[in-house]
Amino acid sequence: MLGGGGWAGLPMALIMIPMAVIFFISSLAETNRPPFDLPEAESELVAGYQVEYSSTPYLLFMIGEYTAIVLMCALISILFFGGWEAPFPTPFLASWPPTLASFFGLFWFAAKILFFFFLFAVVKAVVPRYRYDQLMRLGWKVFLPTSLAAVVAVAAYKVFGPLHGVSS
Repeated sequence: MLGGGGWAGLPMALIMIPMAVIFFISSLAETNRPPFDLPEAESELVAGYQVEYSSTPYLLFMIGEYTAIVLMCALISILFFGGWEAPFPTPFLASWPPTLASFFGLFWFAAKILFFFFLFAVVKAVVPRYRYDQLMRLGWKVFLPTSLAAVVAVAAYKVFGPLHGVSS
């Protein structure tokens, strides 16, 4: 999962855990979820740009928004938390039929998606709303340099680290 197994994966986990947090916060901003729901914040009395939608267009609009949220939760799960892999060793799966073992992986993937979907809801209830300038400062002065430094660190670790020359 995060950075591989044993002590060899520890330096990679130290880089990827903050990257998972940055990806989660960026996915909140990308899906216009609170505290980054700036288009809705323009008008507090109504739902901002959504005031002109009713009935089926509103339904389709909201389904599209929630589909984007589920997609971001699935991406976080796959990229940083092992996707369909269980968070513990599963030697017992070798004796299971392949279809049942696939459903075991599907269960863990769905559980991780639901966990991150729950985190999206918790953030909405806990974190106050950001202004445009705060969002831009966070993205351009914090997340972008940190992400670029992480790319350089991961590349250097892969090229010059203890397992260099070994393809994974």
